[in-house]
Amino acid sequence: MMSDRPAIALLGPGAIGTTIAATLHEAGRTPLLCGRTAHPQLTLRDDDGEVVVPGPVLNDPAAVSQPVDLLFVAVKTTQDADSARWLAQLCDENTVVCALQNGVEQQNQLAPYVKGATVVPSVVWFPAQREADASVWLRAKPRLTLPDVPAARRIADALSGTRCAVELSGDFLSIAWRKLLQNAAAGLMVLANRRAGMFRRDDIAALTLAYLHECLTVARAQGAVLGDDVPQEILAGFQRSPADLGTSILADRQANRPLEWDIRNGVIQRYGRAKGIPTPVSDVLVPLLAAGSEGPG
Repeated sequence: MMSDRPAIALLGPGAIGTTIAATLHEAGRTPLLCGRTAHPQLTLRDDDGEVVVPGPVLNDPAAVSQPVDLLFVAVKTTQDADSARWLAQLCDENTVVCALQNGVEQQNQLAPYVKGATVVPSVVWFPAQREADASVWLRAKPRLTLPDVPAARRIADALSGTRCAVELSGDFLSIAWRKLLQNAAAGLMVLANRRAGMFRRDDIAALTLAYLHECLTVARAQGAVLGDDVPQEILAGFQRSPADLGTSILADRQANRPLEWDIRNGVIQRYGRAKGIPTPVSDVLVPLLAAGSEGPG
């Protein structure tokens, strides 16, 4: 059980992490802030103003004296191994870890590093982007979906009464795969070096639908219950978005950082091959994303 004043920490104060930190701070539950770079504070902006979360952001795991009750992990999956020292300091078998990460493999990705903690995967449903001044711009109301399991209650309690809505789902698998399809389609933005406005082109729309139908077949083979209309719904969502709306994988490419290509796109190809499902779009897209991430050249 959590104490009356549970120890909450956030690892990875990027766009998503800053949003969660600000959400907790507004409710008087300011988390311990941990990351690669020291900052005196975090700033979240939205249409209603800004929230400043007092720091500092710790950048040395040795500064953490004991494990916490609840840890929000918002580092990219490409940074899991580099975060091993943080996770070892912040976690023990009594910790609940909320993985604010992309993909459908969050538990397996984090399990080697969390010292027996319970990892609860999540689906993050809000766009937030880091600005040039290191502040974060939140462009929609924050919302999380979690599996309806006992450990998720600790997360829901921490976020109760805040601006972040929390849904506990009895079919988390299907919801996680639906979000993965959305993230997979966003990979096309990397290759075009364009934001969401590109999906209004007829040729990109056709390519996106072809890819999403491929992804849907794989998702269903993994047990996801998703309707035939999901590809069109996802495409329509991109088409309704502001033309300048980006995505984290595009931001990483433009900054020449490693890409989460495997857990967002490679997973479709990997699982498709394991099930004997043809993945012709993935077979072109995945090598190009991998090369864009890792070179050489």
